Amino acid sequence: MTSPRVDRQVALEAEGLPSQAELEAWVGAVLSRHVVEDDSELSVRLVDATESQTLNRDYRGRDKPTNVLSFPFENPPGVTLPLLGDLVVCHPVVVAEAAEQDKALHDHYAHMVVHGTLHLLGYDHLEDDEAEAMEALEREILAELGITDPYRTAPEDERADS
Repeated sequence: MTSPRVDRQVALEAEGLPSQAELEAWVGAVLSRHVVEDDSELSVRLVDATESQTLNRDYRGRDKPTNVLSFPFENPPGVTLPLLGDLVVCHPVVVAEAAEQDKALHDHYAHMVVHGTLHLLGYDHLEDDEAEAMEALEREILAELGITDPYRTAPEDERADS
């Protein structure tokens, strides 16, 4: 499989945004496990909290910013295009979550892009069995990228006292 075509869109000025090469590597790690067209394409839009909140409210009925939104492309009847869809990643939310969860920003970004790309491919986590399957796949893909289990909780002696 050739590298996926990733349309990187940056809608804010910020430090720590993933590069084109990082996005392609993360998306490629997901697509390498799935049968997709060699010229498959998706957009990854990096946004601020306002844009994320607006999209989350308008499309999901949740009036707050969120880490990643996935919009799978649906081919019109009779039209075949290799478009997977769009990911919208909210930089301030990803930065805050990485800090709260004591994760490297790069690793958390990778997780959000892998997670969102799996949604574009039809994975979901509404039911427990779906969530377990999706999380297991995320763990495998991220491990291949050298990233530790994003769902791992720190052992009791490593957790901060609350």
